[in-house]
Amino acid sequence: MASVPRSNRRRPDPEPRAPLGAGVDRTVSGPDGEWVVRELRGTTSTKSYTCPGCHQDIPPGLPHLVVWPSRGTFSPGEGASERRHWHRACFGARGRRGGW
Repeated sequence: MASVPRSNRRRPDPEPRAPLGAGVDRTVSGPDGEWVVRELRGTTSTKSYTCPGCHQDIPPGLPHLVVWPSRGTFSPGEGASERRHWHRACFGARGRRGGW
């Protein structure tokens, strides 16, 4: 059986990637309203947060979500009191556990 040579060409990414540590915002709808969700990789996280779903710590460096109510645009610093840091699984199960 003959071996097939490997291609040295890099395949293009299927979609553009966000810069390291930066998240991409998306809107999520549910029975509890519309939320803007930003996924954080954890590489830029330097603080510990408490997840409102399970009330457990999200340690620095752990990938997680930052979530806030969808009301149009949001810029850093604006409405900081409404942002919450969630474990991914806890945000997905928020309807079964209750909100914040």
